[in-house]
Amino acid sequence: MVGNIAIGGGAPVAIQSMTKCDTSDVKKTVAEIRKLEAAGCEIVRVSVKDLEDARAIRAVKKRSRVPIVCDIHFDYRLALAAIEAGVDKVRLNPGNIWKRCEIAQVVKAARRAKIPIRVGVNSGSAGSSAPSSLVKAATGFIKILEELGFRDIIISLKASDVVSTVEAYRKISDLCDYPLHLGVTAAGPFDSGIVKSSIGIGSLLLDGIGDTIRVSLTADPVQEVIAAKRILGALGLRNFGPDIISCPTCGRCQVDLATVVKKAEKAISAIRFPLSTKRHISIAIMGCEVNGPGEAQDADIGIAAGRGYGALFVKGKIVRRVKEKDFVKEILRQIKKLRVINY
Repeated sequence: MVGNIAIGGGAPVAIQSMTKCDTSDVKKTVAEIRKLEAAGCEIVRVSVKDLEDARAIRAVKKRSRVPIVCDIHFDYRLALAAIEAGVDKVRLNPGNIWKRCEIAQVVKAARRAKIPIRVGVNSGSAGSSAPSSLVKAATGFIKILEELGFRDIIISLKASDVVSTVEAYRKISDLCDYPLHLGVTAAGPFDSGIVKSSIGIGSLLLDGIGDTIRVSLTADPVQEVIAAKRILGALGLRNFGPDIISCPTCGRCQVDLATVVKKAEKAISAIRFPLSTKRHISIAIMGCEVNGPGEAQDADIGIAAGRGYGALFVKGKIVRRVKEKDFVKEILRQIKKLRVINY
């Protein structure tokens, strides 16, 4: 358990992100956490670079509804201070905290507080991005924790290289049953970072590997949360609202499909859907008669467009003809009806 969030054991894959400001600035930290929470983030990690940051966690916790994880490097005493301040999980880096006597003190405090420790291995501090090196760093640290009688453990093995990350997680998943926090570290700016994270995290989740995820971007952390939700939704692991299926358009398309889809996405994103493990609602917005009718028929709600009009499908059946200007309005009307049935 990380606060009130279950990790592993068949629980839904949890979404994590991290604040960007000094944790000692409680007002800014809380503001960032609330933005992340509003976007759908379920666990937030904060940086703890000094005692001032660690002690600020107490005030942050009082004003936060989501569990808080402290990010600890170099100085184990910062972990002790963060635990005393009420943090919900401690992330330790085996690359810079490795002395058994120091780890033992953190274990003692974590056990007393009944909180987990994440063994957070990163290629940047492990000395190598080779999968075997990442796994070795993690298993060596885990061995110390186990010898100290501590098994409330979560593991991460992140490299900036997608292939190394995937291979490292596959190796560790064969060696132990501890929950795994997935991510491609330092994935880069938004566009390339989304691609790397989607491939790396998605590949592992398809293998049945992974219990929490973070999409690491050099961007607004809210974008990390949105990307994580889309990855989980695309894989059918979590339901955050309707899934829009739309064609890339070609010369056969006789409506302004790009504008329609953009308006539909904006309107749908403004609706607050209850989280559910049920299948998501699918909405097909298709531009022509080639694949349009088939996709629209397979979706919960579908429009197969012609010239200025489209055939409206609901649950596989044609309902009526709709004008292009009314596509979005009709989709929203049908969503409202289906929410009564499915949610």
